[in-house]
Amino acid sequence: MSAACEFVDTTLRNEGDEYRAQAEKTRLGSDLDFYGATIGAIRGTIRDAARRYPGLTHDEVTALSTELWDVPVFERRFAAVVLLQSNVALLTNTDLTRIEGFLRDARLAALADPLARDVTRPLVGRLSGLPRTRADAAIERWARDQDPWLRRTAALVREA
Repeated sequence: MSAACEFVDTTLRNEGDEYRAQAEKTRLGSDLDFYGATIGAIRGTIRDAARRYPGLTHDEVTALSTELWDVPVFERRFAAVVLLQSNVALLTNTDLTRIEGFLRDARLAALADPLARDVTRPLVGRLSGLPRTRADAAIERWARDQDPWLRRTAALVREA
């Protein structure tokens, strides 16, 4: 585990509450594990990580997002989304493959919708030329995919 991921994970665990964890698991009806950290604590943890590890490059941001996402814990996955939201200006059309994997694995609107609205839509919206053409082709493919989260994301991106 990278130092940044270890910092985020440890902080989220420390912010957690077992009663909140069980309540959120029940409310969302998810098979993910939960630490019980609030959304505000997750956002604050990513802000703190940005101060602790300033100037993360594109590759470091995407690697950290994957590292966070790979463990099936809601707060870690939401932290990955917040990290991508905070660094969307670094992302390129080639990152849609990673985002697609996250969306296929999300299975919750609480994860998929911010990935769609706050990561994918602004990412695609600022592209031009060949990168935009390739991104549009990916979104078109998502619109026809059997996965409901990809179709939902394609619809949200097209609303822009």
